Amino acid sequence: MLYELMEQGFGNRENYNCAEKIIYGANQAYQLNLDKTALKLSAGFGGGMGVETTCGALSAGVMVLSHMFVNDYAHESSMIKVLTQELFSLFHQELGEINCAPLKAKYRTPELQCSKIILAAAKALDFVIANHRK
Repeated sequence: MLYELMEQGFGNRENYNCAEKIIYGANQAYQLNLDKTALKLSAGFGGGMGVETTCGALSAGVMVLSHMFVNDYAHESSMIKVLTQELFSLFHQELGEINCAPLKAKYRTPELQCSKIILAAAKALDFVIANHRK
């Protein structure tokens, strides 16, 4: 679902950052019905929150999981922590890292930018959602 959308270059024309690609793409792929105000909350998470820490594509994945699996607040959900851990674990298994700086050093290219990283996040998110969606 989301993976296929990312494979087709979703968000490239709009010049979305990694977090924006995941959340805007997930909004479409999973029919989340997030409005523009909610979607733009992801803007500052690109590039590892601008300081190359946790990958923005993963951060956006957590936002998607939160929207889908939390009704009002985190502590009411028995699942969000487990789902987030699963997302991070799958991503780490594929790329060997979760932080932006080493991911960019290893996988970012001038031509493809961070597409391999974004695809890995989309694949992991698709897997987690497919296995836990009601």
